[in-house]
Amino acid sequence: MNPQAMTAATAALGLFVSMLWGGNVIALKYGLDTFPPLWSAFWRFLSGAVAVIVWAKLQGVRLWPDRRDWRAVVLLGVLFTLQITCLNFGVGWTSAAFAVVLLNSHPVFTNLQGHFADSEEKLNGRRLFGLALAFGGICWVAAGKPSVAKAPLPIWGNVLMIVSANLLALRVIYTRRLVQSTHPTRPVVWQMVFSLPFFLGGAWVLEPPTLQPVRWEPVAAILYQGVVIAGFCFVAWTTLLRSFSASTLSMFAFTVPFFGVLLSAVVLDEAIPPSLLLGALLVTAGIVIVTRSAQAPARKPPKESPAPGAVRG
Repeated sequence: MNPQAMTAATAALGLFVSMLWGGNVIALKYGLDTFPPLWSAFWRFLSGAVAVIVWAKLQGVRLWPDRRDWRAVVLLGVLFTLQITCLNFGVGWTSAAFAVVLLNSHPVFTNLQGHFADSEEKLNGRRLFGLALAFGGICWVAAGKPSVAKAPLPIWGNVLMIVSANLLALRVIYTRRLVQSTHPTRPVVWQMVFSLPFFLGGAWVLEPPTLQPVRWEPVAAILYQGVVIAGFCFVAWTTLLRSFSASTLSMFAFTVPFFGVLLSAVVLDEAIPPSLLLGALLVTAGIVIVTRSAQAPARKPPKESPAPGAVRG
């Protein structure tokens, strides 16, 4: 890939996609008032899988796994199912603003876990400082007290969000390895399709289909998470990756938690305590230090990385 100079239009697209990702948790929180966590996951990834499969077929991408791929399908699918389950219950128990900051701390855990993976970069002094700074922010946010009206079980919700971020980090590391030998769309589809029977089965046994009469707004929230996030954002980010390096585009990812906090205040009318903003700044600053300390890896990076929103959940 020959990097191109970023124009105002491409920068605007990158920021727009980041804003949409920032709204993902807000849409999830809104939809959970009508659709319980497992039903929400099922409907979201059913619509998301359809959107990505249609795009993949238009691009001529072969999606069915080869025999050697089935181990990856199972491992990735299990990680995905567990991570999304923690995400949905965690968002239901804490506030959207706290949830979006904790979920987007996953690069911290990716770097920490990656230190022990042969295919990932090792930690040095500067990166350790960045991780320590970010961990301080994570602990600060996790110990915070969101409004009881928006967070019925805030401590448990925050803990589940940290678990979800850790599982997401494992998925990111494993997906990076997979996309070195396969098209990045394939793992995205595999994990969504694998999860569907588990979400449907769990929801059918454990949850009512809805918690209140269905209106168009929660349905739109589900479609936003599935079609817009898994569909449009995946296509847009993959398109940007064809012209710009992942490290160049990473600067947009740093804006996601702040868009999420802003949207939670605007859309859900959540109060944003100054302590949450401080924690978000610490997490983001730590991630920036870690990311910028890893711009010259010893190994050759994969040709293409999956869109963050596609693996983020």
